[in-house]
Amino acid sequence: MDWTDKRVLVTGAGGFIGSHLVERLVGEGARVRALVHYNSRNDPGLLKLLSVDALAAVELIPADLLDPYAVRQAVDGVEIVFHLGALISIPYSYRHPYHVAETNVMGTLNVLEACCAAGISRLVHTSSSEVYGTAQYVPIDEDHPLQGQSPYSASKIGADKLAESFYRAYDLPVVTLRPFNTYGPRQSDRAVIPTIITQALTQDVVHLGNLDARRDLTYVTDTVDGFMKVSAAAGVEGKTYNLGAGSDLSIGELAEKIIELIGRNVKIEVEKVRLRPERSEVQRLLADNSLAKKDLGWEPRISLAEGLRRTIEWISDNLELYEPGRYQV
Repeated sequence: MDWTDKRVLVTGAGGFIGSHLVERLVGEGARVRALVHYNSRNDPGLLKLLSVDALAAVELIPADLLDPYAVRQAVDGVEIVFHLGALISIPYSYRHPYHVAETNVMGTLNVLEACCAAGISRLVHTSSSEVYGTAQYVPIDEDHPLQGQSPYSASKIGADKLAESFYRAYDLPVVTLRPFNTYGPRQSDRAVIPTIITQALTQDVVHLGNLDARRDLTYVTDTVDGFMKVSAAAGVEGKTYNLGAGSDLSIGELAEKIIELIGRNVKIEVEKVRLRPERSEVQRLLADNSLAKKDLGWEPRISLAEGLRRTIEWISDNLELYEPGRYQV
């Protein structure tokens, strides 16, 4: 697709994946409108880490997904909507399930209704591999049962089903992407890889939760490439696609790899506060990405070793953005 002057909206643009997607779209020549959560500090989130020229090219819309009128104004006049806006913290969802459910379900409903009213040409809805819960079989394909093992995952299941219903009931041209664990520069230390890196760079002990849980890790530029490809693909409306590397490793193995790359003598210890409730823990996620390869021509290009190297380098240069060792909810 030629993105030159293509009118695009990204919700959740101030977040980790959203900021990388905005940066890519601007680089491709799109006219990007970025919906970021309003705050009194006029803080655009991680978009402030973009280059001055890239940020200047973005139309910032400070608003709230729960305001249907603001969402309609943001959608008005655009051709493609990338919906990434959500509350994503699983520990936060244990403490505040109402807030997470309201934002992720009703916020998505507002986006769906706005897109219907505006007649957009494509809505890319963002799901999460957490909707699968602990794998009942591997690799996990898109037909795997959905399991609400945390309030967060339940809210994303609800949002996914709303998107499906708007395709079936109103012919909304929506497609759902289901990224597995994405990592890379700018990710907060609520996520496991920055948690490990920041502690390994600054401390003699890395405190973690469940070391046996297994995850499928995808570098952020590969995930963004999936968003770009699905937005341009023909005949994919109503479908769901996994974006994952198709390989997994345990959190303990991941920590050992990172510590080795950093080159410090660091111990790993389990900290009880970081453990999920037993029936809520997702023990294994491993993607079957064959449908995305077949329909979208997508596959991950950045190896885990290279992705970790890039992430360690970026975090090392930006440690002031982190609070090593503090458990972030």
